[in-house]
Amino acid sequence: MKIAGVTVAIDGPVGPTTPEAERPMLFRPMPMRGVTARNRIILGPMSQYLANDGEVTDWHLVHLGQFAMGGAGIVFAEDTAVEPRGRRSHRCAGIYTDAQARKFRRVTDFLKDLGALPAIQIGHGGRRSSARPPWEGRSPLGPKDEAKGEGPWQVVSSSALAHAPDRQTPEALDIAQIGEQIRFWRDAASRSRDAGFDVLEVHGGHGYLINQFLSPVANTRTDGYGGDRAGRMRFALEIVEAVREVWPQDRPLFFRLSSVDGKGGHWDIDDSVALAVALKARGVDYLACSSGGLLGRSRLPAVPHFPGYHLRFSEHIRREADIKTIGLGMITEPEQAEAALEEGRADMIAIAQEMMIDPYWPVHAAKKLGMRDWLDLLPPVYAQRLASRERELAQVPEAMKADFPFRRPSDPRDAEE
Repeated sequence: MKIAGVTVAIDGPVGPTTPEAERPMLFRPMPMRGVTARNRIILGPMSQYLANDGEVTDWHLVHLGQFAMGGAGIVFAEDTAVEPRGRRSHRCAGIYTDAQARKFRRVTDFLKDLGALPAIQIGHGGRRSSARPPWEGRSPLGPKDEAKGEGPWQVVSSSALAHAPDRQTPEALDIAQIGEQIRFWRDAASRSRDAGFDVLEVHGGHGYLINQFLSPVANTRTDGYGGDRAGRMRFALEIVEAVREVWPQDRPLFFRLSSVDGKGGHWDIDDSVALAVALKARGVDYLACSSGGLLGRSRLPAVPHFPGYHLRFSEHIRREADIKTIGLGMITEPEQAEAALEEGRADMIAIAQEMMIDPYWPVHAAKKLGMRDWLDLLPPVYAQRLASRERELAQVPEAMKADFPFRRPSDPRDAEE
C-alpha cells in the first residue's frame, strides 16, 4: 500500500479481520453502489472558513486527514459553494473553478490512501451568504469589510425576503437565473467527480438556498417554483436530476435536509417524507436528516437539543419513505450510535463536533464496544507500534512483582577495574 506517496510493505491484510457478522454494526462495511465504506461512521461536514479564494489549503489536508487516520469510513469536506455568491463568507470553500477542484485532489488522494471514502457536500447559502465567519458573530458584511477589500455582495434567494432584519434583501431569482443555478450545481458535481470524491451530498437544509425554495417561510413565489409543496420542491428536484446525470452511477448520492423548519416554520416532517420519496425516485441513496435554519410565526415548536435529537427524524423518514438515512445530532457515545443502528433508526452515523475533540473516536468506539482488533482501524504504522505497547501493558502486573535492581550486581572483578 501507499501512504502519502510512500510505499509501505505490509505482510497480511490491512484493517480489522474479525468476521463482519461478529463485529458491532457500527463497524460492518457499508456497500454503496460501486464503493464500500469500511464502516458506518461518517465524519460530518464542518465549515472551516479558512479557504483562499475558495481554494482549500494545508489546513484542510491536516484537518480532514486526521479523521481518516482515526478510522472513519467516510470523511466529508465542508459545505462547498457551487458559485461565488453561494459562499457564506469570503473564506468559504468553493468548487466553481477547475483550480479549486485541483486543490481538492491532494486531499482526496490522501484520504483514500488511509482507507476512507472522500466525500463532499455542495451547497449555496442563498440569502444567508455575504457574512462574517462564526467567530465574528456571522454578522453581515459591511463598510468595514469593504475597506479591507472583502465587502458584501448581492445575495439571491427564492423570494425577496431577508433572512433577518439586519440582513440584506436578496434578489429573487427569475426563471432564467434558476436555470443558471441548476447548471452551477451540475458543474460542481462534475468537478467533484474530477477532484476524486467518492461520495457527493447536495445540501438542501439549514435555511440555505434549496431550503429557501422548499419552505413557505422563505418562498412566496407564485410561479412554478412556488405555491404548493410540489412547486416548492421543484428547484430541489431539478438540481438532483442535473447532479445525478453527471455524478457517476457507481457512486452514491446523498441529500441533507432540514426535516422540519425552526421554531414557527412551516416545513414539517410530512413534507420531508414526501420530498424523500421524490428524491429516492431520482437517484438519491441516503438522506442526512437534520433540522432548522428558517424561523416563522406558526405554532411549529423549536426542536429541543439533546444527545441524538435528530434520530427521531431519521427513523421516521427511513420507515415512511423506505430510504436509507444517516443519523446525526449530538451523538457522542459509541453505545448510543450502535443502538441507533441496531434499532433501525438509521443506516449510518455521522459524528462531527465530537470528532473535533477526539479524531480517533472510531478507534476508541471499537475498543469500548469490544471489538478485539480495534487497533487495526489505524494506519499500519500506528497499529503495529500500539499493538506492541498493548502486549507490554498486559504484562505490567507481573513485571511490577519482579525484583529488578537499579545497580549492577557486585562482582569481585569490579575491584580490579
